Amino acid sequence: MRLSDYKVLTFDCYGTLIDWESGMFAALRPLTQRVERPLSRNEILQAHAQHESAQQAQTPAKPYDQLLAIVYKRLAEQWGVVASHEECLAYGRSVRAWPAFPDSMEALRYLKRFYKLVILSNVDNATFAMSNARLGVDFDAVVTAEDAGSYKPSLANFHYMLDRLSSMGITKGDILHTAESLFHDHKPANEMGLASCWIHRRHGDEGFGATMDPGSRPRYDFRFTSMAEMAKAHAEEQRG
Repeated sequence: MRLSDYKVLTFDCYGTLIDWESGMFAALRPLTQRVERPLSRNEILQAHAQHESAQQAQTPAKPYDQLLAIVYKRLAEQWGVVASHEECLAYGRSVRAWPAFPDSMEALRYLKRFYKLVILSNVDNATFAMSNARLGVDFDAVVTAEDAGSYKPSLANFHYMLDRLSSMGITKGDILHTAESLFHDHKPANEMGLASCWIHRRHGDEGFGATMDPGSRPRYDFRFTSMAEMAKAHAEEQRG
């Protein structure tokens, strides 16, 4: 199996292309600094994952920035801190400032020469538009949770994307789904029969960070620790 066997790369965005853990950790600092006991980075991220996943299941049609405002409120309650409504809303808006990984733009521009590039993301359209400006590439299609009316790992998001791509003449066998999260992306990709590439950004850290534990490990077809490594592997294939 070769990377060049595929015509389309479908991407998770946050955690894969955008450094959401650094972004959320920084944006949560006004809250975490008021907690009486010290909180480790992974403890903060794991608590966020639990509240985010629960809220996405409870309110699947709520836009991501509004959903994050609720997550902020739940974290404040968990840690015994009072948080104002405006503070919660500000956290929801903070996604637009979360940074891209340093290698994302260059890797995407390289891969754009060989593939159609598609986003399948758990955000609202306005938020993704702000993040897209940080990635510096025009995607051939963008599918968000706002479009699908649900959040990954729901298979509804993948069905929605496949229907959209089918109208562009793209079949399931053309697609390599590329993502960091085993929970949000690789497990449902397995269920959908999609080939997948794991961008293991957290390879030097413990646990699952801002994503939930997927339980049994899903299968994946390729594994790289960065987008730069994936682009390099493709370039080496091209050289033969």
